Amino acid sequence: MTDPTAFETIEFLVRDHVATLTLDRPDKLNSFNQRMANEVAEVWRRTRDDEEIRVAIVQANGDRAFCTGIDVGEGKWWDHEPIFNQEDPGVLLGPKAHRVWKPVIAALHGMVAGGAMYFVNEADFSICSESTVFFDPHANAGIVSALEPMGMLARGVPYGDVMRWALLGSEERITAHTALRLGLVTEVVPDDQLHSRAAELADEIAARRPQAIQGTVRAMWEARDLPPSVAERHGMSYTHLGNAGADGDSRTNKRAPRTR
Repeated sequence: MTDPTAFETIEFLVRDHVATLTLDRPDKLNSFNQRMANEVAEVWRRTRDDEEIRVAIVQANGDRAFCTGIDVGEGKWWDHEPIFNQEDPGVLLGPKAHRVWKPVIAALHGMVAGGAMYFVNEADFSICSESTVFFDPHANAGIVSALEPMGMLARGVPYGDVMRWALLGSEERITAHTALRLGLVTEVVPDDQLHSRAAELADEIAARRPQAIQGTVRAMWEARDLPPSVAERHGMSYTHLGNAGADGDSRTNKRAPRTR
């Protein structure tokens, strides 16, 4: 188990092959600053390189918000870089930017605003509590909203719904059940069951053969950027790599069926 006091802005625990990253600036609505971005990046690198970790959960402390984007009080920290060397903070915050091919589950609650979508867009799937609301404050501040809604489009959220989110500011909010309908989340749970449900799903995935799970994640993530014929070739190569040595039996390696 990893010491949760090793960081200032997040908590990081590893238990039974599951890593849990918890955003821990509740007094700032879990908005991210440079320190949080760097700490999150370190956690994603650890998650990628530690073979004992098979699944990751990203969640947040506090009652009001999962994350509300960048800490506007502290502002951008990359302006001193030459303009063409500047990187979007999503490069630090997103697991896939760090080549984490282990499944990531986002457990969302409260306000999920603006740059919070960096976490959501690179999770493999998300669940949320009933009180969750999604909105984008960029328009209120008079600044362009581009990278976060682009990620939503890549997830398959309909263009019109993405543009309503990006253009109508914080006045219009997507509810948990609308998010479920749009495909932003895969399940809505009571507020007091969010973290336990995420842990339950993570534990179930962690019990599977990791080579099969990670090969599936990488094949599917990379397929989003590839023409179908190239994606099929990539998928076949990951099938050959990930299936080597597999000796399981799907008739016995399963639990009682359930529906959702």
